[in-house]
Amino acid sequence: MEQLKTENQKLKTPVGTVKGPGESLHEFTFIAPDPDRQLKHGEFVYYTAPVDRSQRQILGRITARTAVKLFPDTFMADPAVPPHTVAAMLGYESDATELFELTVTVLGYYDERLHDFTNPRVPPQGGAPVFIAENETLTELLSRGRQDQLGSAYIGDLLSRDPGAVPVALDVRGFTSTHLAIIASTGSGKSYLAGVLLEELLMPYNRAAVLVIDPHGEYDTLQQVQNKEEFRDGSYSPRVRIFRPNDLRVRISSLTLPDLRYLLPNLSEKMHYQLGRAFRYAERTWGEDKYTLEQLLRAVREVGDGPQGEDEAADDDPTTGALIWRLGAALRESSIFNDFENIELDELFQPGMCTLVQLNEVERREQQVIVATLLRRVYQARIDTEKGKLQRTDRNHMPFPVFSLLEEAHNFAPANADAVSSDQLKTILSEGRKFGVGVGLISQRPGRLDSDVLSQCMTQCIMRITNPIDQNRIAESVESVGRDMLRELPALSKGQVIVSGASVNTPLMLRVRTRRTDHGGEDINAPAQWRNWFEHEQPAQAAENALFAEKELERDEDGMLWA
Repeated sequence: MEQLKTENQKLKTPVGTVKGPGESLHEFTFIAPDPDRQLKHGEFVYYTAPVDRSQRQILGRITARTAVKLFPDTFMADPAVPPHTVAAMLGYESDATELFELTVTVLGYYDERLHDFTNPRVPPQGGAPVFIAENETLTELLSRGRQDQLGSAYIGDLLSRDPGAVPVALDVRGFTSTHLAIIASTGSGKSYLAGVLLEELLMPYNRAAVLVIDPHGEYDTLQQVQNKEEFRDGSYSPRVRIFRPNDLRVRISSLTLPDLRYLLPNLSEKMHYQLGRAFRYAERTWGEDKYTLEQLLRAVREVGDGPQGEDEAADDDPTTGALIWRLGAALRESSIFNDFENIELDELFQPGMCTLVQLNEVERREQQVIVATLLRRVYQARIDTEKGKLQRTDRNHMPFPVFSLLEEAHNFAPANADAVSSDQLKTILSEGRKFGVGVGLISQRPGRLDSDVLSQCMTQCIMRITNPIDQNRIAESVESVGRDMLRELPALSKGQVIVSGASVNTPLMLRVRTRRTDHGGEDINAPAQWRNWFEHEQPAQAAENALFAEKELERDEDGMLWA
């Protein structure tokens, strides 16, 4: 308690003095000695100003730091003698040997009516004191959510303060309605952060309905939430359901014409035309979402150019025969597409349940078709439910919002390429909030992610990015992050993240909290596994066979060794 009082008193002591306005209308500069190195880049400070006939704390964030006075270079000529020692010998006042000019971007004061910061347009007076914002103030003002309360997701702490000093909780309503993007280079911790978010969504104060598209099968460890006490409350206990590749089923009649065309690349113009006619014929004859593969193939024959009614004659038409062969190869030989079986929506989405769809053994085009089909079905179900077209007893009735998280999102909405899942994602990103369908995108290559898709994610979690192309794509697509923070991206360490957008009150740099479940995305330790094989798993026979040859080696006339 005494330590806390001391820290609060230190925070209430001025740390600098206003020098004057900055380069823009929402900036100012101040001078500070900063002997304790408190004034880090991204630190929050404030000055007081009269607003509406009362004194308000005007909050700002440090965005630049420049030295205006340092030790003379000659004081550092001998590395064995600290410059402070030289200064003391020469009579310098060591406390005044360093001064810094710091630039602050003004956020303003927090308006409770608007639930946002308001810039009062009142520049600080020259000579006015500047203070470091208190931990309690920042905890109250920076987060739109409140830790462990309904609609909150505690993901970490403010990076410029000690761990746990300023916890930051995202507003779950913000990112589940206006969508989320997690962007980071490989190894920066994006899957770890996604795991933290999923843990929060399954907490008793959220109980979300979540679907995770998992192309690498690395979220299995989320099953541990089912056995942890902190995730339980009364009768509530979260569930985690896993659909592995062998469990996935997509009914053939649920595929759209664009889905079929995407599964059959490089069709000729005549094949495109005939496939469209056959698709419509099948729907008219056997009903939408009710025909089988054999009936679709029969429809191809019926609308073909060959003689009607005789399969052999119809197959004589090369277009018909080629189209039938390609449909059979794509759909009959797949273990996923089925005439009758389909994953029902209530198997995928229920409040308090996280469903993992693992696609790690599925071909890329099939992955994209699966994702497009699932998203299309849940989006239509939510529309029909909200508009009263579906009753409680109907199969696709879905009376609750849903959230879907897509790993490797650049594969489902690639830039400069057509994917059948891209259009469905764009539809949900632009219209989904009206019907309670939210999407989260995770990508390690934002440069390969469609810019329209990325720009429609209103909450962004950006971790270390070193590729200049990826940095430029973020700068183009993410409006809520300032240039000063984007310059921090290459310097972020693993587990550090910049969060901006609809779920926080201002862009923040955070350290991600420790997960409550194990992380499933760790890299394989090859040297350890090699050694383990030799120590425990190497067959005895292999060891016996690994003997040096006893045959005498000879050299030929060129000096080469031969057995």
